[in-house]
Order: sequence, then structure tokens, then C-alpha cells
Amino acid sequence: MIIYAEVECILYEGHSLKQKRSVIKSLMAKLRNELNVAVTELDYHDLWQRTKLGVVTVSNEKKHAEQVIQEGLRIIDTIDELERTLTDVEHV
Repeated sequence: MIIYAEVECILYEGHSLKQKRSVIKSLMAKLRNELNVAVTELDYHDLWQRTKLGVVTVSNEKKHAEQVIQEGLRIIDTIDELERTLTDVEHV
């Protein structure tokens, strides 16, 4: 089972692309290390107050894959520097 999530976020406190990259890199490392998921920035590379992330997990059990994605979304929600706005989760 493959589950994929596209997550759009707003960075309210960001004042530069450098600051945005720092927050995003830290978040992506946390997701990779804690959940063993693949994650990348998909869009809005040149906007310093917006980002779109892609997070994907693969598991032999649908329930486990869903739990991993939901935990990833919870981790994203704990980051004070950003707010998750739109989320699209797909089962592939």
C-alpha cells in the first residue's frame, strides 16, 4: 500500500528564503528520521512564506501506512513556524 500526501503550508514568521529553507529542511529531516518516509518540497520554491510538501510511505498494510501519514501530518502541525493549510491524501 502506497499513501501519498500533498501538504501546503504558510510560513508566517519567515522573512527570507534562507529562513524558509532552514525551517523546511529541519521539518523534512524530522519526518525522515522519525517516520522513515520520503518527503520533498514540490512547489513555491521562490516564495518565502509558502511551501508545498509531498510525503509518501509504503507499507504492506493499509492501516499502518495511514497511521504513518497521519503521524507525519501531526508532526507538521507541531512546527510553530508554519501552518498547514491544504492537505490532499491519496491511496495509490
